[in-house]
Amino acid sequence: MALKIYTKTGDTGTTSLIGGTKVPKSHLRIESYGTCDELNSYIGLANDLVTDELTNKMLKEIQDRLFTIGSSLACDPEKEPMMKIPDLKESDVELLEREMDRMNEVLPAMKSFILPGGHQAVSTLHICRCVCRRNERICVQMQQEGLYIEALVIKYLNRLSDYLFMLSRYVGHLLHVNEIPWKPRVS
Repeated sequence: MALKIYTKTGDTGTTSLIGGTKVPKSHLRIESYGTCDELNSYIGLANDLVTDELTNKMLKEIQDRLFTIGSSLACDPEKEPMMKIPDLKESDVELLEREMDRMNEVLPAMKSFILPGGHQAVSTLHICRCVCRRNERICVQMQQEGLYIEALVIKYLNRLSDYLFMLSRYVGHLLHVNEIPWKPRVS
């Protein structure tokens, strides 16, 4: 018999962190890993829309890193050292930077702000970027409120949002989709 997905333990508005510590479902730590999960889901959608094999491989790698980050965020930091939670590494940030540099070599210089749109893959990557920025803001808030968070998590999310912006432009380039420049109303 398969395990049931529902446990009924959250019916009172609380949930458990990895390690067993109970917290309200409104806790900032829950918001942080829930947003990380949302980002991971949108990246999965983007990956379904993108046809470039190198990009597909990179997005799968990012999804793996987001599971690592989500595990770290879902963990009671006082109990985490006793568990085998995978680590994020500086090389993960460096990979994003190398990929941005690679894409930047073939993209035209930006002459204005760019509006999301032109193709479902491009628009979805912009949604990913926005959710990533929200995840970063939540993690910064955790840090400011004295909740433990690895500094590398914030650095990775910061770089990832830049990568997702570059990727939206790059995918548009591969699809021969014109970028939509923002033309501000002047009156």
